[in-house]
Amino acid sequence: MPLIPEEPQIHESVPGPRATPAAGRTAPTPRPVPGPGPRPAPPRGAPASSVRPGKPGPAAPPRGPVAAPPAQRTNSPQPPAGEPGTAAGAQLQLIPAPADGAVDAADEAVDLLLDSGRAPGEILVLTTGETHPWAAHELSFGEASYWAQHNAADDVFYADAAAERATGRPVVVVAVNGGSDEVTAQALPAAMARAGALLIVCGDPQQINAVLGANA
Repeated sequence: MPLIPEEPQIHESVPGPRATPAAGRTAPTPRPVPGPGPRPAPPRGAPASSVRPGKPGPAAPPRGPVAAPPAQRTNSPQPPAGEPGTAAGAQLQLIPAPADGAVDAADEAVDLLLDSGRAPGEILVLTTGETHPWAAHELSFGEASYWAQHNAADDVFYADAAAERATGRPVVVVAVNGGSDEVTAQALPAAMARAGALLIVCGDPQQINAVLGANA
């Protein structure tokens, strides 16, 4: 059984050299350069060193644009493996169960998913044989209200594996509770395509492995 990979380690980037002055220190402000004219004579009795330079001459030519300091790089967390949009694709988990117990195993898997923090609207349950009791009950009120719940995507949805209107969700649970090998062979690849992060298959391991091996 394949294991879900661990969360990738996030390595901090090494910031580049800083071009700004150190904290607490300010860059010196350039002073105007005195012009070439003669300095005024010092007043009588005053030392020569106390005389300030006269009015400066023409200003020094402007300096070119100063390059801005490089922006400091920040850490960008990588998306977890197996989530929608990643190259890893959906992870596969197999729960051994007989055909007449596959639905119960699927229901237990849904309970565990909800307990682990998965939102109900992220879970789709498919059956290869007899319709799930919840789906059969909701279909008794008409297909319009049944598929309206699917489109709302705010609760766990149950459908037949052959239902083309059932769109993908982050987690797909398949109960192999009957049907021919041909039905299962079509249902599993379709369920894998619908699963964004995790595909859980409940059924006979030999049958499931044979089907998956034939489609590999």
